Amino acid sequence: MKKWTKLLALLCALTLVAAACGSTDTTDSAADTTDTEAEESSDSGDSGDSDALAAAQAAQAEAEAAAADAEARAEAAEAEAAAAGEGDGAVPVVTVSGPERSEAEAGALNQALQQFGNENGISIIYQGSADWETEINIQLEAGTNPDISVFPQPGNLRDAADAGHVQAVPDEVVAAASANWTDDAINFANFGGTQFGLPNKNDLKSLVWYQPARFEAAGYEIPTTLDDLFALSDQMIADGNTPWCVGIESGGATGWPFTDWVEDIMLRTTTPENYDAWVAGELQFSSPELQNAFQIILDEWNKPGAVFAAGGSIATTAFQANGEPLVNGDCFMHRQASFFASFFPEGTPVADGSEDAVDVFYFPGNGTDRPILGAGTFVGAFNDRPEVWAVMEYFASPEYANARQEAQQALLQGDSETLVLSGFVTANTGADPSLWNPLESNFVQILQDADIFRFDASDLIGGDVNNAFWEVGTQIVNGDISVEDGTAEIDTFWPN
Repeated sequence: MKKWTKLLALLCALTLVAAACGSTDTTDSAADTTDTEAEESSDSGDSGDSDALAAAQAAQAEAEAAAADAEARAEAAEAEAAAAGEGDGAVPVVTVSGPERSEAEAGALNQALQQFGNENGISIIYQGSADWETEINIQLEAGTNPDISVFPQPGNLRDAADAGHVQAVPDEVVAAASANWTDDAINFANFGGTQFGLPNKNDLKSLVWYQPARFEAAGYEIPTTLDDLFALSDQMIADGNTPWCVGIESGGATGWPFTDWVEDIMLRTTTPENYDAWVAGELQFSSPELQNAFQIILDEWNKPGAVFAAGGSIATTAFQANGEPLVNGDCFMHRQASFFASFFPEGTPVADGSEDAVDVFYFPGNGTDRPILGAGTFVGAFNDRPEVWAVMEYFASPEYANARQEAQQALLQGDSETLVLSGFVTANTGADPSLWNPLESNFVQILQDADIFRFDASDLIGGDVNNAFWEVGTQIVNGDISVEDGTAEIDTFWPN
């Protein structure tokens, strides 16, 4: 325990010192910790020797302050463990790390874990960090890792499993978790037939934002198939209304909202097996399946009168800039993930039945299947002890989901009289949707009703291929390159 917390203190200081040397990159995420898209970077250069010296001195002072703060937190964690009886066998201790660190997220996570710990005689200590990925790698190499960590993507977990760091989850723990998760949701953490992690949180992307009152006033009904959705779009255009607000600009990550559309369309126009083959690099971007998905989207967006782009064009409109036009009446629909709730103008009512309220409906598929595009976080264990597996099983349980939601809602609600969004969503089929506000309860219900669940393909593909997917995809949207030539160009970035 002492090694782990002391190392965190040192890492915090080293991270700040490193950030102060040379040029810096700052990355902002529009989503939460499981949604790493929407990143914008800016570089700052040198402005003279005196400025550089001042900056270095300031950075050193900041690093020293951060190190002192981290040291204090480390000592507090050690004191907590000591009070619980660490070292004398009185109370077993389980340490957990992860990227969630806000007061609401980390606070709710800790409350949920403490509730379980108190009921089962375990002291559970969670430490969140903005530099989780760097820190966990160093900890694993040094042998100072925690017992469990929250992984923001399956790829992180796979890398740790491939390196031999993550323990295989015991069959009885997998069986207990499987009672509350679909095979699709739990199998993201299954590599080569071995389960190395369990799901504990999700994000939902297959959503269309709209205003129910405006739909009703115009005589529009929520579509139940993809064909109905595009027919509704045609009807809106014929009525003189604009169906879609669309924008794909996101700084250095421009293009990712288009890739999300491609992924949703792929899940609705071909098989889940083809989707998996695409992610694995076995189905090329230039395949008929991918080219068809690209073309469906272009055909929809390029219809005269189909799209309102606040920035002048789809590629120059920031993805964040689609909330205000929707509530202002510039369009009727916007396809975007659950996190987009935070991008509507302040005070916009959500799912409360009022005239101006925004809500969501499921981005429909064709046929009887209900495919879902999403993301999520997973927990993996590094140490094989009974109390570790007890906490792992709890992470995947309805009890954790419900306790986490109640705590996070309360922390964010504070003294506000307006019901706020918690930001915590889960596909756990045993979770109680009534604990969420009406909008997020809808998210949970859509996740629970899914027949097919697939992770964001671009996140899984990653690397140069994903970057080309964003960049060339934007060129295709602009009409600078054809679907045929563009998809063939993306294929050149696959590793040999």
